[in-house]
Amino acid sequence: MIRFLYLSILLLSCAFTPSQPKIETTMQEASIYDFKVPGLDGDTIDFAQFKGKKILLVNTASECGYTPQYAELEQLYKRYKENLVVVGFPANDFLGQEPGSNEEIRSFCSRNYGVSFPMATKIHVKGSKIHPIYQWLTHKEKNGVMDANVKWNFNKFLIDEKGLLIAYFPSSVKPLSEELRSKL
Repeated sequence: MIRFLYLSILLLSCAFTPSQPKIETTMQEASIYDFKVPGLDGDTIDFAQFKGKKILLVNTASECGYTPQYAELEQLYKRYKENLVVVGFPANDFLGQEPGSNEEIRSFCSRNYGVSFPMATKIHVKGSKIHPIYQWLTHKEKNGVMDANVKWNFNKFLIDEKGLLIAYFPSSVKPLSEELRSKL
């Protein structure tokens, strides 16, 4: 009995010591609305202008097996334009599949897929040179929701109307899939 009482006291005292992990809560370091990025058209993409709409951010590449997703991204953008903004982020982080200059990327997207949604200038979406917006998207301590690992081109991050990250989709999830559209 004394042994049981001792163990109970020990367990209770351990439960209230500062070394115990706390219930996990995170504070957002920034909001998606705090970001501005240079656009392929020479403009600035200011995410604050998208308040009240969902935002789908996609890392893109012109020479990837998933490159045809540009067509579905454009269809999605046109279909849901009142409530959704698609923003493309060209990146050359996966086997050199986006080797072109910003001008070449803009021309390729326009000529081959009629892309009319906003496209940022080329950035890094992983590694030591990762762009701050992708740091925010992929780190829970920054976005307050989840950690994600950009494993290839055409990974998709969905932000809700209040600027909160609500979903991540790998390359294999097509833009017009029910899985993605059900979140819109």
